[in-house]
Amino acid sequence: MDIQEQRQGRTIVLGPVGRLDSLSCREFEGCLLAALNESGMVVVDCANMEYISSAGLRVLLVAAKQARAANAQLVLAALRDNPREVFDISGFSAIFSIHPTVEAAIASFA
Repeated sequence: MDIQEQRQGRTIVLGPVGRLDSLSCREFEGCLLAALNESGMVVVDCANMEYISSAGLRVLLVAAKQARAANAQLVLAALRDNPREVFDISGFSAIFSIHPTVEAAIASFA
C-alpha cells in the first residue's frame, strides 16, 4: 500500500492507496497516529482506497480514540462505494464524520 501525504495549512491529509487490510494496516496506523500527534487535524482521503478490512477499521477506531483523548480532529473524505458499504454495515458511519470531498472535510475544521 502506498500512503499519499499532503499538508494544507495545519491540516495533514493522508490518502491510503489500494487495500487497507492486515498486510498494510500497521504502516498506515503509524502514519495516522504520527499525523494526529503532529497536527491535531487529519483528513483521511479515501478516494483511492479500494477495500478496508476489519484490521483497517480497527486502525481507524484506535486513531479516533486517540484523537478524542487529545482533543484532535480526525475526519474521512471521499469514501468509495465498497468501503462505504463496510462502514455502513459495521456502524462506523456513525462514529466518523465523513465528507464527500477533501475540501469539505478541511472546511469542517473551521
